[in-house]
Amino acid sequence: MGKRIDDKYESYKAETNARFEKLKANEEELNHIFIDIYGLTDELTPEVADKDITVARIYDTKEEIPESMKGNNYVQTKADVIKSLISYAVGCMMGRYSLDVPGLAYAGGEWDGSKYKTFQPDSDAILPICDDEYFDDDIVGRFVEFVKVVYGADTLEENLQFVADALGGRGTPREVIRNYFLTGFYADHVKTYQKRPIYWLFDSGKKNGFKCLVYMHRYKPDTIARIRTDYVHEQQSRYRTAIADLESRRDKADSNAEKVKIGKKLTAIEAKAKELLIYEEKIHHLADQMIAIDLDDGVKYNYAIFKDVLAKIK
Repeated sequence: MGKRIDDKYESYKAETNARFEKLKANEEELNHIFIDIYGLTDELTPEVADKDITVARIYDTKEEIPESMKGNNYVQTKADVIKSLISYAVGCMMGRYSLDVPGLAYAGGEWDGSKYKTFQPDSDAILPICDDEYFDDDIVGRFVEFVKVVYGADTLEENLQFVADALGGRGTPREVIRNYFLTGFYADHVKTYQKRPIYWLFDSGKKNGFKCLVYMHRYKPDTIARIRTDYVHEQQSRYRTAIADLESRRDKADSNAEKVKIGKKLTAIEAKAKELLIYEEKIHHLADQMIAIDLDDGVKYNYAIFKDVLAKIK
């Protein structure tokens, strides 16, 4: 395809900002008309403040937002636009959206796999979010695949760099994107859905021992059992292997500096493993119950059922 996200962004920004200016001009023209009709020229002015225009206006950075736009809830930055793209990509991974059909592709009811041809959603709607690419359906790997499918292989690295630059942070583009999924994505999702998230974050804790997203509309009674056996147990096995390897390397290290460096990595992995061990006990308890949910009960009610293993909503 050979498409560049930065070109698409610039086109979207120009279209959005032109819409903003058009709406402002229309509102001011209407004000002119009513002021003339009612003879209020000496009492009212037709001007409309930028902050009162109720459509989006995009700026590349927060620093570019003028005082006249402060207080406008529709202001967006490049980072906001890219985060929306990432959210849509996650929706495609979950099957909520499809590149092949407009609007919602799935929000409960009977699943129709024929809606997904260009980009296949995750088979179990469980997307692991780890500090490295441990799983085949790792969320960062799936996002990279999404960008490749939508915009083409020839501009993949350039597009990932643009996404990473918009998000901000240090490291390679994939590292920046991974850090956003680990630390920022869910807070943005909860805010977007006004504390009624449709993607649920199963989260072992502050050490990031294990995280995964689940699409509530594709939740099944065996979903938590799948999380436990296919993901948590696999992650525990990887931690055990990593700990054994680091202990061996530490014992064979030639210098104290090297031993200290390896020791820090070992301590971090051991903390993750300990956190995950406690989490596995919690998730085991729920997995054995094979809990079914009724979507008609709403997000708040259903989320509370699994509150001990889900991220707290702030």
